[in-house]
Amino acid sequence: MNEIRGTSSFTASRPEEVFTNARLVLADEIIDGTLVTRDGVIAEIQPGRSHVPATDLDGDYLIPGLVELHTDHLETHYSPRPGVAWNVMASVQAYDGQIATSGITTVFDCFRMGSDEDNGYQPGEMRKLADALKAAQDKGRLRADHRIHLRCEVSSENVIEALDEFRDDELVKLASLMDHAPGQRQFQTLEHYALYYKKKRGMTDAQFETFVERRQAESAQFSAKHREEIAEHCHALGITLASHDDATLDHVEEAVRQGVRLAEFPTSVEAARASHEAGMSVMMGAPNIVRGGSHSGNIAAMDLARLGILDVLSSDYIPFSLLHAIFIIARDNEEIPFHQALHMVTKTPAETVGFDDRGEIAVGKRADLVRVHHDPEHAEHVPVVRGVWRTGHRVA
Repeated sequence: MNEIRGTSSFTASRPEEVFTNARLVLADEIIDGTLVTRDGVIAEIQPGRSHVPATDLDGDYLIPGLVELHTDHLETHYSPRPGVAWNVMASVQAYDGQIATSGITTVFDCFRMGSDEDNGYQPGEMRKLADALKAAQDKGRLRADHRIHLRCEVSSENVIEALDEFRDDELVKLASLMDHAPGQRQFQTLEHYALYYKKKRGMTDAQFETFVERRQAESAQFSAKHREEIAEHCHALGITLASHDDATLDHVEEAVRQGVRLAEFPTSVEAARASHEAGMSVMMGAPNIVRGGSHSGNIAAMDLARLGILDVLSSDYIPFSLLHAIFIIARDNEEIPFHQALHMVTKTPAETVGFDDRGEIAVGKRADLVRVHHDPEHAEHVPVVRGVWRTGHRVA
């Protein structure tokens, strides 16, 4: 149910492959054992070493392929410098290579819907990039399984116009509702907003005041209406809905009413706890874990992990941070074992978007697998990806 047309090179039958002398990270334990894949799925899981010819993993971890729900990193490859637009197919392939070699086998690529002051993209440019992504996937050029995540700036006048270009796109499986206007969500104080926009753009006091007034007016005029329209559209098409930067209980209650399943980057513990208790998956950035805190001064993801209200991690702008963060969480929290921390980047994100065929090592699941070497005595706990397989096909 979760396959997309055009990926035949990764869904055809595969010969049997056997991995042995592996630390198999299962959903509820880690065992030293052997794993057999057949026809693109996990066929057998056995304790101990194999008695038939097999690939010896030398005691390395074998984990499920990571599931990434929110990354803007494709933009870095497409626009590596201000005003520079790279070849779209080359951008997609370079980005995909970095995703796969970071251990990510399923990725939701973010595309901006609606303009804001930090956009810099022309109308139709997101559609052009998405077309290249789809063409690359259809032709078997990509290593990871790519889906689309629409980042909908609800305070933007043209967000629905941008959304119209993606209404019939079968790759769209996730959409987030966000409002980056001053006084809203992430930017509840003008001091924080000024730091992000005024200094960044070199605005004078008068320019910044005019800018703030315009953005606040746009938010007041469009946000509520666009939230409802986009939510209705997503529910009609079976697209998972996410909220973004919720800060208050009112924000969470609004998300519950709109059928949100993923709470992205809540900016307060109060909002995170309420979202978690309401049955939403609470997502925070893996870079937040790796750096030891938020780069924008919001709550620390590790605090939510220790409170038991962190469900999903996103690599956001550094693909490798997704894997790195899990080892840090397990290292720094005795009550969160590695196999449990791993759920944040495999099983839980897969379940959040309705993908029941991946995200854990279990018989019958997709053979999306990652071989990981980790030496806690060296290199600051940074793991090494030594092999990646998608539906039994080695891609890295």
